[in-house]
Amino acid sequence: MRKVFLLATLLLIGSINEASAQSKWISLFNGRNLNGWFVRGNAKWYVKDGVLTGDDGMGHIYTDVTATDFEFKGMFRISGEKSNSGFYFRAVPPADNPDGFPRGYEAQICHNQEAHTGWLWKPGKPTGKAIKLLTLDGEWFSYRIMAEGNSIKFWINDTLVMTYEDDEYKTGHFAIQGHNPGMKIEAKELYYRNL
Repeated sequence: MRKVFLLATLLLIGSINEASAQSKWISLFNGRNLNGWFVRGNAKWYVKDGVLTGDDGMGHIYTDVTATDFEFKGMFRISGEKSNSGFYFRAVPPADNPDGFPRGYEAQICHNQEAHTGWLWKPGKPTGKAIKLLTLDGEWFSYRIMAEGNSIKFWINDTLVMTYEDDEYKTGHFAIQGHNPGMKIEAKELYYRNL
């Protein structure tokens, strides 16, 4: 009887440790340099005062890591003329044009069009509508994303703004978009955890 109890206890501890390891937040950005990222396109990417910054053109910066089912959290700020950006997930550079728009999901970051910050985009197409715009140019805001199976949810400043179900893209990189000259996207405190 004691052996059975001891075995059950050890199995329980092992499963708790495994679940705990899977739920730990992992940093995507070290705040010092672009280690762990790769660039496609013409945008300029650099680190200034602990902030990942992109400007001066169209392009994307991808994480080396990939994820399937995850929760993400990060801080973003966008500014400049015709400011338009996005945070991609389950994304890959297109094989036919590595500098083009990723194939994957985009959490929109844009305050000057109808499909604004909080909308879900698929390549070239607004897909999941955000309930309202909660952000302004030049102001930091938090983005939280949960993607599990076909369920996708976005929170802006801790307010749930978008839910959608889609299973086209299953796994891929995280990426940040620089959409056009004259705009700047800034990001910091970027973390994810596997679900």
